[in-house]
Amino acid sequence: MLDVQEVAKSYGDVRALVDVGLHVEPGEVVGLLGANGAGKTTLVSIVAGLLRPDSGRVDVDGSIGLAPQELGIYPTLTVRQNLQFFAELVGFRPTAARREADDIATVLSLTDKLDAVAETLSGGQKRRLHAGMALVGEPQLLLLDEPTVGADVETRSQLLAVVRERAAQGAAVVYSTHYLHEIEQLDASVTILDAGRVVAAGPWRELVAANGDSIVELTIGGEITRIATTTPDEVAAAELQAAVARGARVERLEIIRPSLESVYLSVVGRRIEGVS
Repeated sequence: MLDVQEVAKSYGDVRALVDVGLHVEPGEVVGLLGANGAGKTTLVSIVAGLLRPDSGRVDVDGSIGLAPQELGIYPTLTVRQNLQFFAELVGFRPTAARREADDIATVLSLTDKLDAVAETLSGGQKRRLHAGMALVGEPQLLLLDEPTVGADVETRSQLLAVVRERAAQGAAVVYSTHYLHEIEQLDASVTILDAGRVVAAGPWRELVAANGDSIVELTIGGEITRIATTTPDEVAAAELQAAVARGARVERLEIIRPSLESVYLSVVGRRIEGVS
């Protein structure tokens, strides 16, 4: 459904993407992880055709639905008018577009807000409406760039359910996020970007098994030391005892068990923003 090969993009002297590859099959969810500036949005924009790469190749087999990071709703239109307008843009006739708007509103629990002006919606409702526009017409490739940023728990849960449903129906999904647990909940494959390069890729469970030793994180004097280990309790106790023996003031000690967070720390060397 999506095949990205050796894509590169620079802005002046800044190399946003460096020979990036990404492959997504129908029914697969691939989570794009990376810090701000890692290249996630640039990659999504190139796949969507909004940016031209400097080099490389992007092949898409099917229609695309895009929900960019910034809200793209029309605030003075109603929920129905927003959805119907996008449905007509992708080729629905007016009557069919209205039915499509109703169907999308049902999926995203916005039926009781169909006649509400978009600017009067809550933050979570606006985020659902924004994502809903990407769902119009059941595109074969869904590009969701930080779809749950600032969303409430209910909205986040609902959007994850929609992603799982669309993937089960055969859509390929590229899901960019800072929230590592969302990738685990989606049981997704993962591509981790750092400074425009792919530093790890594969099913998240396999990445955890290969790179996910526990990490003991110790903060002393504002400096953070991270130790990867298979025996975190023993290492934590030993490090704490050694610090006390030399009179150091331990400000923080944390054990990070094997998870995508520990994988990210192992391959990138720092925490991802907004990790939760």
